[in-house]
Amino acid sequence: MSAAKDAAGAATGGPETAIAPPPRRTAHPVRKPGPLARAKDLLRTVHLWLGLVFGSVFVVLGLTGAAIAWLHEIDHTLNADLMAVAPPPGMHAGAPLPATPAMVQAVHERLLNDPAYGKATQIIFPGEAGEVAVAWYKLRPEGAYSLQQFRQVMVDPFTLRVTGERVWGELGFSRQLLMPTLFHLHRYLVAGETGKTLIAASGVVMLMVALSGLFVWWPKATRSAWRMALTVRHGGSWPRFNFSLHRAVGFFTVPVLLVLGFSGTHFNQPVWIAPVINAIAPLPPAGKAVNHSDKSLPLIAPADAVRAAQTAIPQGRVSRLSLPAKADAPYEVRLRQPGELREGDGATRVSIDSRSGRVLKVVDPLRPQGGEAVVNWLFPLHSGEAFGTAGRSFISAFGLMPLVFFVTGLVIWSKRRRAKHKGRH
Repeated sequence: MSAAKDAAGAATGGPETAIAPPPRRTAHPVRKPGPLARAKDLLRTVHLWLGLVFGSVFVVLGLTGAAIAWLHEIDHTLNADLMAVAPPPGMHAGAPLPATPAMVQAVHERLLNDPAYGKATQIIFPGEAGEVAVAWYKLRPEGAYSLQQFRQVMVDPFTLRVTGERVWGELGFSRQLLMPTLFHLHRYLVAGETGKTLIAASGVVMLMVALSGLFVWWPKATRSAWRMALTVRHGGSWPRFNFSLHRAVGFFTVPVLLVLGFSGTHFNQPVWIAPVINAIAPLPPAGKAVNHSDKSLPLIAPADAVRAAQTAIPQGRVSRLSLPAKADAPYEVRLRQPGELREGDGATRVSIDSRSGRVLKVVDPLRPQGGEAVVNWLFPLHSGEAFGTAGRSFISAFGLMPLVFFVTGLVIWSKRRRAKHKGRH
């Protein structure tokens, strides 16, 4: 009877129906991230916070660097009344103009014999007809965080007329002070030697950001993963576009960031970079030349120092002359030789004993010694001069990249922060 009742209940689906228990699910253990994934997570965090902390500094360096890649041209255009003069008879503006010993001596004596000016620290000579010679006078900084300032006096190298003057290092956005201010922002963050050290540290951080970003970016070894990592996509999603832009453009800019970070650190703190260069090729001993002659001897004339330098480097164009500030200090003549990577003033330096006229030291970028070959490339690469006008144009355009990375990085960080906040609730 009971069996029949149970059978009837089962047939009608009544309460006595026997229900089989659900199958027991086997719990799968949670996989812990491997060493590579943990390393990526760590470097992603490092990359994020270095970018957030130093991003504003990178933006300032990028934008000011874009402008000072054309420092000479922009400054001369804005200040034609100071920088431009009538070319000498028989020459047209822009024609090559070698600085002769007679020109050097005439400009020096014009200022030395005028009580309003006196002996200059150095004189920069024009490379083209229609430009002025610029005498620099070192001024004493007012405080530890003050910029080193120089009084600049502009002189027509043929008529010896003073066209005007300004203080290099005085901050302002007038047409006379705009380019010097941008230069000091880029080089010192307008904070003197303290800012110079911070810029050097920013160069090291830029190296870390570039290398950590490259490691985090590195995709899986599949064609689709590489294509996705190198493509900027939109697909109707602005966050996707922002992320893919940051990732793809970041990969292509890594080589330039490494060069700029390395060279920027070297310009401001060369002792930080010297061990790296020495590991590639030994650098010659550092140090300034000093006179070997008797201090009782009279100083030779600037023209004689220039002649001695031209004898040592016959093909060089004299671009500037540093005058001795101490009894044992030599003259230093800078020249530019044909074939140098560096434009403008060039990188050839000849130190001349200021009493005997003997050549003490020659730094010749066309015949580098050991690690000098590496150092000689740094500024031309940093400024773009190594590749002429095209290189400088590229550096100017690249100056916008830190701003792009900073903005896209902020968007990525903000989006992930909001997602994490929602996950907690």
